[in-house]
Amino acid sequence: MKFLNKIGSYAKETLQSAKYIGQGLAVTFDHMQRRPITVQYPYEKLIPSERFRGRIHFEFDKCISCEVCVRVCPINLPVVDWEFNKEMKKKELKHYSIDFGVCIFCANCVEYCPTNCLSVTEEYELATYDRHELNFDNVAMGRLPYKVTEDPMVTPIREFAYLPVGVTDGHEAKLTDQRAGSRPEEIAAQLHTTASKPE
Repeated sequence: MKFLNKIGSYAKETLQSAKYIGQGLAVTFDHMQRRPITVQYPYEKLIPSERFRGRIHFEFDKCISCEVCVRVCPINLPVVDWEFNKEMKKKELKHYSIDFGVCIFCANCVEYCPTNCLSVTEEYELATYDRHELNFDNVAMGRLPYKVTEDPMVTPIREFAYLPVGVTDGHEAKLTDQRAGSRPEEIAAQLHTTASKPE
């Protein structure tokens, strides 16, 4: 009798396990029928939104060393090094830096700057191997920002280019629906055709 109970318990657990495996596979097969909405980074990049807050651009000549950016920063991050010029009777900026490893990209400094020497760019690729390299001085911050739409090596993509026109949820799109943008292989073929054409 005890042996039969063990067999019954084993069979019950086996059926329960089979049920859970079936549920897992059902979810997997459901996702296989959905359209992927990922971007082929770094060859394709999404265009940042209009008010995106990326790396801060700094214009040395416009800065009057008022240190408003330091006072409005939640963590007093900008380092403003200045010297008082007695002849001109005004502050003379020597050095300016922001550590983007600590910055929270709130853009308060940009908003309150009285001379608009600070501005927000679309740059978000700030990854480095050494965190000290994220401490940008006035030279690094003065580098002109780049835009995804102006980079010839990158295909800029709007957020919904992977989806059919009018669809905003990737889970609603069927695999056979035609998407609004081109597929990576179609873009590569277009580029190859353009490059091979004689000028």
